[in-house]
Amino acid sequence: MLDAFPFFVDLVSYGPQIVRGLRNTILLSVTITATGLIGGILVFALALTSSKTVRYVTQSYISLFIGTPLIVFLFLLYYGLPSLGVTLSPFMIAVFGFTLNVSAYNARYLTIAYKELDPAELESARGQGFSRFQVFRLITAPQSLRMSVPALTNQAIQNVKDSSIVFLIQYIEFFAQMQEVASRTFLFFKTYLFTAFVYLLLVSVVVPIARRLERKLAIPGMG
Repeated sequence: MLDAFPFFVDLVSYGPQIVRGLRNTILLSVTITATGLIGGILVFALALTSSKTVRYVTQSYISLFIGTPLIVFLFLLYYGLPSLGVTLSPFMIAVFGFTLNVSAYNARYLTIAYKELDPAELESARGQGFSRFQVFRLITAPQSLRMSVPALTNQAIQNVKDSSIVFLIQYIEFFAQMQEVASRTFLFFKTYLFTAFVYLLLVSVVVPIARRLERKLAIPGMG
């Protein structure tokens, strides 16, 4: 117990930068969850268009980002954009890279849910004169979203954990700050154990909210 006391004294001394890093982690996680959801809906809509070319490009996009490590695209953006004369902050690069990645996953979740919809309901709406956009806006999107809530909320939880990799592109978030603490105090085991505990705490806050949302939006009789 006494052995842990100097470690917590060090944590207090680094308190401001740790809190700043934690705030940056939460900001990034919330941002990419929101932009990834919006992007996922847009990609999902494109996947249902009548154009075979658009559907092919959309499916290729989804397959590309699901089948390729996220860090590869973050590095491509971080090191590649400056060579093209485009300079973005690490935060913007992280948001851009994550949004492309998360949108692909969310679109896949929505597509899977769409396949569970009753075709007769969609045909009935078209038979009553609804346009493709109206069918999507009033029937397809709302029901697919509700059926995808468990997968979408799990993705939001994953976003919190995955946000730790952006220290590799110099975005100073919580994990980056804890690395700094570990390198200065040489208390690597205790520092990373504390880091793991904080991430677990963050996820523990998100999970009950996600599960409550799932129960609230669940479609009766489905799943």
